[in-house]
Amino acid sequence: MAAPDASAAPTEITAATPMTGAQSFVRSLEAAGVEVLFGIPGGAILPAYDPLYDSTRLRHILVRHEQGAGHAATGYAQATGRVGVCIATSGPGATNLVTPIADAYMDSIPMVAITGQVARSSIGTDAFQEADISGITMPITKHNFLVKRPEDIPQAIAEAFHLASTGRPGPVLVDLPKDILQANTMFAWPPKMDLPGYKPVTRPHSKQIREAAKLIVAAKKPVLYVGGGVIRARASKALRTLAELTGIPLVTTLMARGAFPDSHPQHLGMPGMHGSVSAVTALQKSDLLITLGARFDDRVTGRLDSFAPDAQVIHADIDPAEIGKNRHADVPIVGDVNEVILELIPAIEAEYAAGNRADLTGWWKQLDRYRETYPLGYEEPTDGTLAPQYVIERLGQIVGPDAIYAAGVGQHQMWAAQFIKYENPYTWLNSGGLGTMGYSVPAAMGAKVGRPDLTVWSIDGDGCFQMTNQELATCAIEGIPIKVAVINNGNLGMVRQWQTLFYGQRYSNTELGTHKHRIPDFVKLADALGCIGLRCESKADVDATIEKAMSINDQPVVIDFTVGADAMVWPMVAAGMSNDEILAARDIRPVFDGNE
Repeated sequence: MAAPDASAAPTEITAATPMTGAQSFVRSLEAAGVEVLFGIPGGAILPAYDPLYDSTRLRHILVRHEQGAGHAATGYAQATGRVGVCIATSGPGATNLVTPIADAYMDSIPMVAITGQVARSSIGTDAFQEADISGITMPITKHNFLVKRPEDIPQAIAEAFHLASTGRPGPVLVDLPKDILQANTMFAWPPKMDLPGYKPVTRPHSKQIREAAKLIVAAKKPVLYVGGGVIRARASKALRTLAELTGIPLVTTLMARGAFPDSHPQHLGMPGMHGSVSAVTALQKSDLLITLGARFDDRVTGRLDSFAPDAQVIHADIDPAEIGKNRHADVPIVGDVNEVILELIPAIEAEYAAGNRADLTGWWKQLDRYRETYPLGYEEPTDGTLAPQYVIERLGQIVGPDAIYAAGVGQHQMWAAQFIKYENPYTWLNSGGLGTMGYSVPAAMGAKVGRPDLTVWSIDGDGCFQMTNQELATCAIEGIPIKVAVINNGNLGMVRQWQTLFYGQRYSNTELGTHKHRIPDFVKLADALGCIGLRCESKADVDATIEKAMSINDQPVVIDFTVGADAMVWPMVAAGMSNDEILAARDIRPVFDGNE
C-alpha cells in the first residue's frame, strides 16, 4: 500500500495583482496546494464562493451539515497526510464546526477551518448570524486568525497551513469578515510569514538520546508504548527497525493502530480500558516505558497513581507540553518522533557493540503466558442473534488490510480496533480523544475523496449513524462510493453496557427503536439517500452480504447488520479503576490477583 501524499504545497511566485479579497482568498488556497474543500455557503462567506465557481484547481464538496464538513476534512487529512480544509459561513455555520475542530485538536489532525464573519463594522453588535468564533474556538485550535485587512488574506492562509501541518499538527481557524472579501486588494504569493516564537523542535538532544539508549539496553522488562504521534510523524518504518533491533515488546494505542503490523510477533495489541490483557499487563509490569508519541491518556493508564508503578519512563514527543504532564519522564526527549527513532537506533547499536544488552527471555515468557491465557475473543450469543464481533472480524478478513476503516464511537469502535487486523498506517480512522459520535460516515467520505484508489468502510453504530448519515446524500451525488457497516444493536450500546454493569440493568433512555420498531429502516433510508441498502441478520449470510457490498463500486452501500442487543466489549478496566483490576470477561475475578 502506497503511503499517503504529505508533500509540501507547491510554491508559486506571483507578482502583485489587483483583485478582490475573495479572489485573493481563492488564489491563496490554490497556491497553498489545496485540492479539495468541504463546506456549505451562506451569507457572510458567499463572496468567497463566487470566484470559487471559476477555480479549475479546487474541488468543493457541498456537504449537508457543517459538522460533516469538519469530519470529512479530518478523514481526508488522516488518510492522506495532507491538511484537510472545511468552510462555513458565520454564526451557526461556524458554530457547527466546533465539534469537528475540537475533535481534530484532541487527535492532532492537521485541519484549516475557514469561516465567514459579519462585516468589520458590525462585529460586536450582535449582528445577524454573528458569533465570536475566534473566541469560541481559542481553547480548541492550535491558533486562529480574525483577518482585519484584505491585504492580509494570503499571509493568514499561508500561516494557517504552516501551523496546521508542522510541529504537533492541529486545527487552525481563519475567520474572514464579509467586507474584506468584497474589498479590492493586491494579491502576491508567497507572502512573508510572521510567526515569532513558533519554532517547533524536531531534532532531539543528543545527550537525551544517549541516556535513553543506556536505559533501553539495561532494562529487563521494557515496552515500546506507541501512540498516534508515530502515525503523524510518518515513523512506522523507523519504528519497525527499532523494534526488530531491540526485540522489545510493543503496544499500539487506539490512535496508533496500524503504526506497527498486528501480525508481527512483537506486537502485544492495544492497551487501555478495552485493550488486550497482554498489552495492559506489559505496561503494568514493565520496568521501562519507551513512550513514542503517546500522552499517557487516562483511557490507557486507568488510575494514574497505580499505572506501571515500577517503570522508568522515556518520553519522546514533538510537543514539550505533553512531557511530564501526566507522568514524570526520567528521560524527556522533545523532537519529531521519526527523528528520535532514527537517532536512537545507532545509539542502541553502539551500546550493543560495547556488550551492553539485557536478556529479555524471561520477560517474553511472562508475556507469552498472558497472550496464551487471555487471547482476544468473544462468546456467541445464546439466543441465536448475530454476534457483532463476528461481523467485524469477518469484515476485516474479507476486505483485507489495504482498505481504510473509519469507526464511529462506542462498542463498535472498540470491536473494530480489536478484531480487524491492521498491517499498515493510515488505514484506521477514529475519534479517539474527543469520542465524537457521528464521526464515521463523513470521515469515511473525506478519506475516500483523498484516497479514491482504496476501499473505504465506515463501521458505525445505529446511534452514531443517525447523527450524520445525511452525508450519504453527498456521497451519492458527488460519486464517493464508501461502504457503511451499521452495527445495529437497537440501543446506545456502550452506555447500555455501563448500565448493565454499574447501574443495576436500569436501561434509562438507551433504547433507540431500530430493533423493536425498525425506525428508521436503514435499508429504506439508504435507498432514499441514493445508496444501495442491504440487511444481514444471520451468521450464515454475513460473508455473502459483505462480498455483495464489495462488488458494488459505483454507489455508496449501507449494510444493516442486525445484531444482538446484549454483547459487551471485553476486556475492560472500569473508569477510575487501576489497570490491575482489568476484567477479561464479566463476573470473573480480575486478571491480576496479587500473585504475579
